[in-house]
Amino acid sequence: MRKLFLFLFVTIFFIGGNMIRAEDFEQPFAKGEINPYNKFFTGKTYLFRLSENDNIWNSSIANVTFEPEARTNWHKHSGGQILLVTAGTGFYQEKGQPVRKLNKGDVVKIPLNVVHWHGAAPSCWFSHISIETNLPENQTTWLEPVNNEEYFYSLKKYIN
Repeated sequence: MRKLFLFLFVTIFFIGGNMIRAEDFEQPFAKGEINPYNKFFTGKTYLFRLSENDNIWNSSIANVTFEPEARTNWHKHSGGQILLVTAGTGFYQEKGQPVRKLNKGDVVKIPLNVVHWHGAAPSCWFSHISIETNLPENQTTWLEPVNNEEYFYSLKKYIN
């Protein structure tokens, strides 16, 4: 019961009139279409490819936009990943480590095979550029979802 109360309190606190409408969310790149990988996310995300992998650059670059509370499942990249935060407020967490708040201009360099998740704050849209490095060998391994209890518990230090 206490956990349910905490969950409801956090949700109301974050949402409480601060919700940004999709049409008011400004970012430097197009939002794109519904993310074809949404089955590996909680909530709705959008994907706009900026550069496909090829045999010259060996990287894939995309703008990923998250609706409030949307987040990836836990996952890892065998070749690492770089995130460039372009708008909104989000979070990043490596398994077993404290969550990190992300704001416009932040850069996250995710080492090879580090289990992590990233996504939007509860009341804010969020977007980042995702750079998949070391392709074509880089493979993403999708793991279990970050459930609501885990998500809100990891954010509790940001609401006090």
